[in-house]
Amino acid sequence: MKEKVVLAFSGGLDTSFCVKYLSEEKGYEVYTAIANTGGFSDEELKVIEEKAYRLGAAKHATLDITKDYYEKSIRYMVFGNILRGGTYPISVSSERTFQAIAIINYAKSVGAKYVAHGSTGAGNDQVRFDLTFQILAPDIQIITPTRDMVLTREYEINYLKQHGYTADFKKMEYSINKGLWGTSIGGKETLKSDQTLPEEAYPSQISRQGTEKLSLSFVKGELSAVNGKKYGNTVDAIREVERIGSAYGIGRDMHIGDTIIGIKGRVGFEAAAPMLIINAHKMLEKHTLTKWQQYWKDQIGTWYGMFLHEAQYLDPVMRDMEAFLESTQKNVTGQVFIQLRPYSYTLIGIDSSFDLMKTDFGEYGEVNKAWTADDVKGFTKIMGNQMKIFYNVQKRNQKK
Repeated sequence: MKEKVVLAFSGGLDTSFCVKYLSEEKGYEVYTAIANTGGFSDEELKVIEEKAYRLGAAKHATLDITKDYYEKSIRYMVFGNILRGGTYPISVSSERTFQAIAIINYAKSVGAKYVAHGSTGAGNDQVRFDLTFQILAPDIQIITPTRDMVLTREYEINYLKQHGYTADFKKMEYSINKGLWGTSIGGKETLKSDQTLPEEAYPSQISRQGTEKLSLSFVKGELSAVNGKKYGNTVDAIREVERIGSAYGIGRDMHIGDTIIGIKGRVGFEAAAPMLIINAHKMLEKHTLTKWQQYWKDQIGTWYGMFLHEAQYLDPVMRDMEAFLESTQKNVTGQVFIQLRPYSYTLIGIDSSFDLMKTDFGEYGEVNKAWTADDVKGFTKIMGNQMKIFYNVQKRNQKK
């Protein structure tokens, strides 16, 4: 009997090559599995399944982990307002660990001796998959043809053609990873420091012009309504924001950052929903959290995002940070108003019963109600003591 290998399959070039190579060259019984994090429609998943069988897979499985991905990752990325490098909502970075968990659990369920992925040796994903597999199933061996053979995209395309597999190889020139929390796009332009992606490389094309008002409602930090329509399932609310925002080309950008393996990397992405939701949520927090809540949230959010990006999700410290982030969201309830336009948007304002601007203490720059002019004079005098002492000592020593 042939030995089973479960391949993390996306239908892209690298994993398409892996199916053919592992079945025909190595003689494995290849089980393909796609862990869907919310980026594929039923029709797209069907196409991926058909592609797997055309390539020679013995069996294909679709693993829907969208709800798990939201509950265990996305909600905390919103709570932490996480944008890596101030730009990237770590769409793929956060997905990969959850996909790896689903794939390795599936491999255990079918009794596979091997598990495989199509990562190259020059990216972050190889670490995310390998590390998760090693921790959760140390007895299952890992196979990585693309990495081990140091293959180029041209080689893989030629190999598939020579082995009778036909596809839209022009489309395969771009590596596209779709998920609920955004789509990443890699291609020849992302390998250059002075180039950007062409318009046609983005899966979503601009279909709306002019301006449009959008309102997002949050309850304890979680998106609950879009334009007044309430959603019992936050995943559906996120999809609605993506539908509206992507029509304006909002959320497109290029991320340049430090990889896990120590080199600089670039990736294009489109993430209308993450960008709108995170920035709306952050604005609501500015109105409803105290100064020090915001300060420590920024510190924890930065660390949480970095650990998530660098495949540290299974470290128990992540649960500690999640507990802190969730605790800060008790008063983050209200509505945020946004104006959309092609390629950009403006945060207009918020409405919340927890708004710390709505107090009887005063109106900034206008009226003070809870203190007197003499109170401020005394406060300022004491506040300046430390600096006054410093400059007094400097002056004294200059006279010597």
